[in-house]
Amino acid sequence: MEGLRFEAGNPWRVLEFYSGIGGMRYALLKTGVDAVVVEAFDINDVANDVYEHNFGHRPHQGNIQTLTAADLDRYKANVWLLSPPCQPYTRQGHQKGSTDARSSSFLRILEVIPQCSLPPLMLFVENVVGFEKSDTHKKMIAMLHENHYDTQEFILSPLQFGVPYSRPRYFCLAKLKPLSFQCAHFNNELLHSLEPLHCWQEKILNARAKKNSDASNTVVKVTENCLPIRDFLELSNTRGDTGKENGEAGGHIDNYFNEYIVPPSLVERWGNAMDIVFPDSMRCCCFTKSYYRYVKGTGSFLATATENMNDESFSLQELRLRYFTPREVANIHSFPADFQFPEHVTLRQRYALLGNSLSVGVVAPLLRYLFSEGVV
Repeated sequence: MEGLRFEAGNPWRVLEFYSGIGGMRYALLKTGVDAVVVEAFDINDVANDVYEHNFGHRPHQGNIQTLTAADLDRYKANVWLLSPPCQPYTRQGHQKGSTDARSSSFLRILEVIPQCSLPPLMLFVENVVGFEKSDTHKKMIAMLHENHYDTQEFILSPLQFGVPYSRPRYFCLAKLKPLSFQCAHFNNELLHSLEPLHCWQEKILNARAKKNSDASNTVVKVTENCLPIRDFLELSNTRGDTGKENGEAGGHIDNYFNEYIVPPSLVERWGNAMDIVFPDSMRCCCFTKSYYRYVKGTGSFLATATENMNDESFSLQELRLRYFTPREVANIHSFPADFQFPEHVTLRQRYALLGNSLSVGVVAPLLRYLFSEGVV
């Protein structure tokens, strides 16, 4: 590892591994950091269709395990963003860790980093809760520390950033010395709070105050006060909403949402196992790649008719439950309004791709914090 010093005034050069439908890239764009994605990598053909549709660039589609240090050095990238497969670290995936074939490509990346002549100055890794207890995690942390990286690790949920979405995830931020974190006293810790981000913001505010300038446009806002689910919905089809359309337009809206109504047979069979939420709810469950295929444990269902809930004879069928639409799931993942799926991507594929994606609203502040030394 010869190292590479970042040249001030030039954009950060970023490699995006396991790029999926572009959640990491959207988070990077949201930071406002001067950075360019020089290449993205993903093996999923449909995910690459979606990525290309939104960014005009098709990720490199091939097995990451075949990449060599020389291959990666050619990109002259100084930041690597990674969201490797989570199945080896979940209960459903039997928590096989490094012995699971799906972990092989990430393990290969860990092997390659010390071999690079131009290793990344910064790394960002996202995965499921449980990864931090795996042997893969131990190998990653050992490699980073042996090769002179400082790390800060987090387990955070969108709920901590004002989004009514219970989806805790593991994050690792790493910087190659002599680069340092703004709040270095949190180095080598695993945190469940936003304390480093608050600490960093206080530093910015104090610095700006000394210069009598307004820092409000440069500080990333984080909040623990969640917005209601209704703020993330498409045109409402919930009865009693003030924004409900009438007449012909209302008919079009109802027809659109009919595709997402949960069949009465499923409500009767699985109703007691469903996580049911309402437009005013401040939390919904994690949407998995199996949402819309299965009912139990795959995500929340929206009640669209609630006027009879106080009636003792009230039944779940009267709630007129529906699935969240792909657009609404994207909204809850904090994807921008202009994010779209190509027309040929099926409904089930859309849910699966979103279930495999990440929360832009969580990743963006963490990336901004990671980049902070170079941009503050």
